[in-house]
Amino acid sequence: MSTLHDFTATSIAGQEVDLSEYRGKVVLVVNTASKCGFTPQYEGLEALYERYRDRGLVVLGFPCDQFGHQEPGTESEIQEFCQLNYGVSFPMFSKVDVNGAEAHPVYRWLRSEKGGVLGDRIKWNFTKFLVGPDGAVVGRYASTTKPERLAADIEALLPG
Repeated sequence: MSTLHDFTATSIAGQEVDLSEYRGKVVLVVNTASKCGFTPQYEGLEALYERYRDRGLVVLGFPCDQFGHQEPGTESEIQEFCQLNYGVSFPMFSKVDVNGAEAHPVYRWLRSEKGGVLGDRIKWNFTKFLVGPDGAVVGRYASTTKPERLAADIEALLPG
């Protein structure tokens, strides 16, 4: 059985990241966009990261331009936007597809582990997947679910 730790992804700065480095951590994986009605969720995601990172939470942002062309920027433009507007300090990755034939392997796996209302297809930006310390998917949350509403689920997975 695969876990999040079996995959790699390219950071927004262009380095390959072995996701096994997050073994033992609670991980929140989010497909993001800079020009979306849900973009202000960056603030809530950063707040969760700051609140729980010392206890083992990491948020992973994966920019995606598959929904309404809401992430048109380059990696450097996306990174600058996130830092300037929302103070994002959690790891961001290079732009990926989350649906279709070109979907990133991490997203093919996440979708197969936790389907949504429309089958496994991701409906929009800021869909969130919560992954436990063992690398298994624990939950999937819709774009409309505000990050702060995940606090109890995150706390349940974190060590005391």
